[in-house]
Amino acid sequence: MIITAGKYKGQKIAAPDENITRPTLSKVRMSVFNTLQSIIDFEDKTFLDMFAGSGIMGLEAISRGFAKAVAIEKNVKVSVIIKNNFKKFDQAPVLMSGDSLKICPKLNYKFDVIYIDPPYFSGIYEKSLNVIKNIASDIIILEHINEVDFSGYKLIKQKKYGDKFVTFLTVL
Repeated sequence: MIITAGKYKGQKIAAPDENITRPTLSKVRMSVFNTLQSIIDFEDKTFLDMFAGSGIMGLEAISRGFAKAVAIEKNVKVSVIIKNNFKKFDQAPVLMSGDSLKICPKLNYKFDVIYIDPPYFSGIYEKSLNVIKNIASDIIILEHINEVDFSGYKLIKQKKYGDKFVTFLTVL
C-alpha cells in the first residue's frame, strides 16, 4: 500500500493478510481526505482510526497535516504489522492495541475526526457511534455497506464507491 498525499506521499507500507483486514482503497482514501479537507483545516487537529487494519488512515492523516493521530487495532498479529509500519516514520500515529469499543469510552480527550471502518458484517456500527459520543468533537466518517442508524448525528455528506458508502457525520 502507498500513502497517497502529503509529506509521506509515495511511501510504501505493509498490508496485513486480506483474509484478516480489508484495506481502504487508495482512491477511497484520496476522496475521504479531499472531502474532509473541504470541511476542516487539518492543522492542530486530531484523528482517530477506531479499526486500524494496516494503519494507513492514520498515516494519511499525519502525512496530510494532522497534528496527532491514534490508531486502535484489536488483532494482535495485525498490531505487530502496524507497529512495524509506524516505525518507518519520524511522526507516526499512536498505536493502541485492544478493542476500540472498550478503549474509546476510557479516553479522556476529544478527536476532531473519527474514522470508523469495522468489519462490514460485524454489526457494531451503532455501538461504535455510541461509544464515541464523549470523544467526538467534529467529524465522524463511516465506511460501510449496510444501512446504519445515525441517530444523534447529522449527515454532512455521503458518497458511494461500488458497493460501499463513505458517510460524513457531525455531532448534533
